[in-house]
Amino acid sequence: MRFWRGASWRTLPFRWGLLALLGLGVALGLYACQPRSLQATQSPTTQVPSALRVSPPVRSTVPSDSPDLPVETQAVLDGLPDLPNPPRGDVRLVVISDLNEAYGSTHYSKEVDRAIALVPFWQPDLVLCGGDMIAGQKATLPDEAFPAMWQAFDQHVAAPLRRFGVPFGFTLGNHDASNAQGAGGFRFQRERDAAAKYWKNPAHSPGLKFGDRADYPFSYSFTTRSEKGDVFFLVWDGSGSKILPETLQWAEQALSSEAAQSAQLRIVLGHLPLYGIAQGRDKPGEVLDNADQLRSLLEKYNVHTYISGHHHAYYPAHRGKLQLLYSGLLGSGGRVYIDHNLPPRKTLTVVDINFNNAEKTTYTTYDMEAFQVLKPESLPRFLVGHNGLLLRRDVKLQELTAAEKALCINRLGEQACAA
Repeated sequence: MRFWRGASWRTLPFRWGLLALLGLGVALGLYACQPRSLQATQSPTTQVPSALRVSPPVRSTVPSDSPDLPVETQAVLDGLPDLPNPPRGDVRLVVISDLNEAYGSTHYSKEVDRAIALVPFWQPDLVLCGGDMIAGQKATLPDEAFPAMWQAFDQHVAAPLRRFGVPFGFTLGNHDASNAQGAGGFRFQRERDAAAKYWKNPAHSPGLKFGDRADYPFSYSFTTRSEKGDVFFLVWDGSGSKILPETLQWAEQALSSEAAQSAQLRIVLGHLPLYGIAQGRDKPGEVLDNADQLRSLLEKYNVHTYISGHHHAYYPAHRGKLQLLYSGLLGSGGRVYIDHNLPPRKTLTVVDINFNNAEKTTYTTYDMEAFQVLKPESLPRFLVGHNGLLLRRDVKLQELTAAEKALCINRLGEQACAA
C-alpha cells in the first residue's frame, strides 16, 4: 500500500500506467503457462476448415497420456464421441488408398481431409498409400493440369504429414503414372514425368529410410525400424496390369537381399491387386497378369502381406501363404463386391504389427463416413473372382460349406478352388 501513499494528482497517471503494465505481464505469464494444446484450441487466429468438423460437436475420449494434438486433429475429434483407438503393436501403419476424384480434379473429399487430420490421433510409424493420389490418365488433360494436381495433393495430404513428422510410403497408381505401353513407349509419359518431378523434389521428401531408390518413385524399397524389430517394404510399379521384366528381376534381388531377409516382416506394396474382388474390376487388365506366379514369388521370400488399391473396395484376404490387404478408397467411385450387394464404403485401416504374435498383423478398419469400426464378419466370407478364390483372412478353406465350395468349383474348376 506504500506505493500509493503521498500520491499527488500529477503522479497518479504514471502509477496507473505502471500498474496496467504489471497486470498485462501477469496475464501474459499465465497464458504462457497453459498447456500447448489448450493454447492451440483457444487461439482466435487459428482457422480450421469447416470440412474437418464433424456434427454434432461432442468431445471424443482421448487417452490422458496422448501427446498434444494438432488443431485440425482435435477439430475432428471434437465431433466424434469415443472414436476407438486399438491397442498399439510393435509397429503401427495407417493404410489409405485411391484418394482422387474426377479426371483432372484438384479437389479432395472431406473423408481424405479428415483421415489425414486424424493421423496424429493414431500415432503411426508410417502412413501407406495404395496409389491413385491424383486424377490423371487422360490424354486430353492440358500439361499444366499435372503439376496443379500434385500441388493439390501436397496441400491436402503430403504437406500435413510432413508437418506431423509421419513418414509416407506410397505406390503410384494408374491415375498417377500408368505404366501401360504403347508403340513408342509409355502411353502416359506426361503423367510419369510429372510424378517423378514432384517426388524427386527434396522439398517433397516422404521421410523414409530408403534402401534401393534407383527407380524411385516407381519402384523402391525402405525399412521401418522399431525397438522390437524391422519391417522391410518393397514397392513395385503395379500401375498397370504388367509388372515389367526388369522390375520383376529387381524385385527378386531386393527380396532376397540381407536387408529384406534379416527383417522380422516383409510387405510388398503395388496399386493393382493380384486377384479380382469388385464388380466392374474383376477382369483381365484390372488385376496383375500372372497372379499365381507373382504370389509364388512373394511366398518364396516369405512376404507376409501384399497391399493394393485400385478395386475401390476394402477386403482383408488370404490365399496360399500370402495375406492380401485390399485397402479400399477415400476418394470417389466406391465399388461393390463380386456376388454381393453390400454398399460401398470409404475406409482407412490401422495395421498393428506384433512380431511375437502368430498372426503378425491386426487390422482395425474404419468406415470414414460413419466413423465406425468395420466388423470382419460383416464382410463376405470368400470371393470368387475370374482368376482365383480369396478367403477372408479369418476363414479357412476347410470351413467353407458344400454350397460355398460348389460356387467356386462351378466357376473356376476344382483345382483353382483347392488353394
